[in-house]
Amino acid sequence: MESKSVSRRSFLNSSAAPAAGVAAFQIIRPELVRGQGKAKLRAGLIGCGGRGRQAVVDMMDGSENTELVAMADIFEDKLEGNLTWLKTQHAKHAARIKVDAEHRFVGFEAYKKIITSPDVDIVMLATPPGYRPMHFEAAIEAKKHVFCEKPFGTDPVGVRRFMAAAKKSEELKLTVMSGAQRRFDSAYMQTIDKIKNGAIGDITGLYAYWVGTPVIQQANGRNARWGDMEWEHRNWYSYVWICGDQVVEQHLHNIDVCNWVMGTHPVKVWAQGGRIWRPNDEMYGNIYDHLSADFEYANGVRMSSYCRQYPGQTYRNVSELIIGSKGRSKGNDMGQRSGNPYVNEHTALMNSIRGDGPYINHAMAVAETTMTCIMAREAAYTGEEITWDRIMKSQLDLQPKEFGYNTKIEMTPIPIPGKYKLI
Repeated sequence: MESKSVSRRSFLNSSAAPAAGVAAFQIIRPELVRGQGKAKLRAGLIGCGGRGRQAVVDMMDGSENTELVAMADIFEDKLEGNLTWLKTQHAKHAARIKVDAEHRFVGFEAYKKIITSPDVDIVMLATPPGYRPMHFEAAIEAKKHVFCEKPFGTDPVGVRRFMAAAKKSEELKLTVMSGAQRRFDSAYMQTIDKIKNGAIGDITGLYAYWVGTPVIQQANGRNARWGDMEWEHRNWYSYVWICGDQVVEQHLHNIDVCNWVMGTHPVKVWAQGGRIWRPNDEMYGNIYDHLSADFEYANGVRMSSYCRQYPGQTYRNVSELIIGSKGRSKGNDMGQRSGNPYVNEHTALMNSIRGDGPYINHAMAVAETTMTCIMAREAAYTGEEITWDRIMKSQLDLQPKEFGYNTKIEMTPIPIPGKYKLI
């Protein structure tokens, strides 16, 4: 579906800094798109929901030399509503919100207008994650710097596509900042640096938790005017093809910390999960409401993880625990937090682009964490042990073959271990 501007339509281990891990390639000053001195770097936002609009605020809080010049979404109401929100709720940044009518794009092809625009230096990817590989690949082909919300895909085919583009982004020395903001939480950065330098001895085990409440976007149900695809986009967190399930979409933060500490990804996992409270209807889709996994790294160290989304006043825990031969750490307890990590990452992004700070490219590191999470999901869905080699060869591709507001989609069944198969 062609996009139109709103006026016509009325849509490997890369490091954050030396303390954040050792880069897989030589750190050099990146090529500058523009933006030396006081010239402003111009951003285009793809995906104008709550995460996208907040990323714009964080970017502007993080650097005065930035402007938002274009926006794209498949829904005009999301684009226009959040553009108004940015201008009114964050009036101090209003002068730098320069999205005129000709730079507001709506539709399933709208992202192309942002990525190919000569007015855009930085592409901000904040759509639901099912689109991440396609959008990232296009941004790198256009030689744009990228702020890329996590996760980096929802299936093995897509994440491998992302990884191929990640390698190209490294070759081009493009800056890629992920939304895994713990990598710019100074308490985590300082603590993990100390752990890597032996503060708690050799790592013997790790634990990761995201125990919280459900994410339901459309609590009032489906509007009768919405076709299948529009409905699934407006309620995207409930469908595995577009969100990846909670272990991929949300628990990634904790698992990424563990991979960051270990400096690599696990080589195998077994897992279990299911649905206890989510009703079997379209509002609640086909994702699990709890999942636990036991990972093993190549050196034999194990990481246990648990995520769940239960309603009501249930137990909550979002944390990591690293066990060493000489002690233990929560991952952030040997450092001091300085500033807001959501803002810090945007400051670092701008400094990397300009050459005023370390070169940053998170693409491969967080892509590996994304695949780690998908590996756990598939282990739970199948009831089998899944190896890294197997997930990297899997032909599982969850993406629809056709996109349109009224496109018919048959919801895939809720996975049943022993019956569900990983291809």
